[in-house]
Amino acid sequence: MLEELDIRNLGPIREAAIAPAAGMTAITGETGAGKSMLLSAIRLVSGGAAESSRVSAGADEAWAQAIFALSDDAVASEYSGDTNDADSGFTGAAVAVAKAHDAGVDPEDGELFLSRTVRASGRSRAVLGGKSVPRSVLGAIAGELVIIHGQTDQLKIAAAARQREFLDRMAGDEAELAAYRKAWDALAAMDERLERLRSQESSARQQADYLRESIDRINRTDPQPGEDEELKACRERIENAADIAQGVGSALGALDASQVDVDAADGASAVELINHAVTSLRAIRVGGTFAEQADRLESINADLGDVVFALSQELGDEGSVEDLDQINGRIHELGDLTRRWGPTLADVLAWRDKAAFDLEDLDASPEKVAELESERQTLYDAALAAADVLSAARVAAAADLGARVTEELGSLAMLGASLEVRVTPRDKADDPLGPYGRDDIAFLFTPFEGSPQLPMGKSASGGELSRLMLALELVAADTRGGADQTFIFDEVDAGVGGKAAVELGKRLARLARSAQVIVVTHLAQVASWADAQFVVTKEPPDADDDDLGVVTTIAEVNGETRVHEIARMLSGSESEASLDHARELLKESVL
Repeated sequence: MLEELDIRNLGPIREAAIAPAAGMTAITGETGAGKSMLLSAIRLVSGGAAESSRVSAGADEAWAQAIFALSDDAVASEYSGDTNDADSGFTGAAVAVAKAHDAGVDPEDGELFLSRTVRASGRSRAVLGGKSVPRSVLGAIAGELVIIHGQTDQLKIAAAARQREFLDRMAGDEAELAAYRKAWDALAAMDERLERLRSQESSARQQADYLRESIDRINRTDPQPGEDEELKACRERIENAADIAQGVGSALGALDASQVDVDAADGASAVELINHAVTSLRAIRVGGTFAEQADRLESINADLGDVVFALSQELGDEGSVEDLDQINGRIHELGDLTRRWGPTLADVLAWRDKAAFDLEDLDASPEKVAELESERQTLYDAALAAADVLSAARVAAAADLGARVTEELGSLAMLGASLEVRVTPRDKADDPLGPYGRDDIAFLFTPFEGSPQLPMGKSASGGELSRLMLALELVAADTRGGADQTFIFDEVDAGVGGKAAVELGKRLARLARSAQVIVVTHLAQVASWADAQFVVTKEPPDADDDDLGVVTTIAEVNGETRVHEIARMLSGSESEASLDHARELLKESVL
């Protein structure tokens, strides 16, 4: 939620800090006092256009900062999907945290800081958590945290994609949509593969020839993993055969002369000498240390026996000059492969296997194309079946959404108004499937009885559209639970009065039980439902600062101060009768 909004030198506002309530906050004040500057500040930190004309007279720059407090779940979430995917199933705050992380900024103490500076020269600077970022990054993150329903912001819902996203959230069809997307992705991959096959030119055929010849070359050589290293080790032994024979023979002569000369007479080898020592120690009839030392010598002699055996196996195993020629020839063959497709034989074999797969795609034979087209039809049928399941969920949700929103509109001073959510399957003959199914979705709004049914966004005034969005958000909150987002309503009370105004305030307060709501209003019947109220006041400049023009201040009102503001909104005066009326209204404005 929006924890704090700080403003400096923006239009008539020299300096202001607002800490909205977690529930509903009302922004009130006389017409022309500068309430719109608060929305300008929100739009500014949301990446909106920077207008140097909004900088206060005499100031070098304007500055706005929004501090958003994030839920523990949003901060702890490990969202790792596409941060542009509105159908991820993750909350707006979780996606905002992921987008901030992608920009190199993580929440600090569960808070995200978004700020924007606009210089009088027209240049602006966007900052996220103390780090300069493109303003589009602020827009992407703020778009997950704040939803503005104002006259210039309602056109977003006119987009077919936004309407589809809203309906999918209401339908709770995440599983159906995920199943369809999986089938669609497989179909799209097959279409790409077929297109590549059908459009290949001479360069592709040349590539196929190269792959085919290379695979044949590798297969003829038939390399084995690690074979070149084994051959090099064998070659090294042959090249050093004389040194090996001399060294091994000398070592064996010292350890056990019988291994190199069966007629050796002296027998003065290490093995014999140790055996003699063991016999001598065993001959001592006194136990203890002599027996222990004899045991140790026997253990040493056993190890020496293993060494003697291992060395004796190396004698005469170095190969011949003819072997060396064959080995060098094989090493040369393998080296030619690794120079082309290495650096190791394992890499050569991996390249061959991948080349064989690529060759299938490059081999655009009629048989191959027909085989893939048959696979494509199977994938298409599976995707179409998944799309039908998704459509059924949307159609059911659309009927329920339209009926419930129409019911809400009747309580918002819009009798005769209605909303129809139309889900129309595209013609199968035109290959109807797309990334999000086979449906055309349209929100069709009738603002009053007898009015033609027109696409949403083209058929209502700013106030009517704001109330329609309030009805949509109320139904969504009742259906899907609370949202960790901030809703800002402007002009929602245009053309409303009396009992309808009370109902409007009541519904805003109802929405505020599951999300943060900020409403800019001139109706006391709406403001009285708020948990917090801020008054925007226009004041004449000080005599010393006459060149600075009108100055706007913003202050929270509580207790009797709020009673006086509600009374002013009710009758334009603060008489005892209007004050009593204000107190009664505040007392009754409780859910």
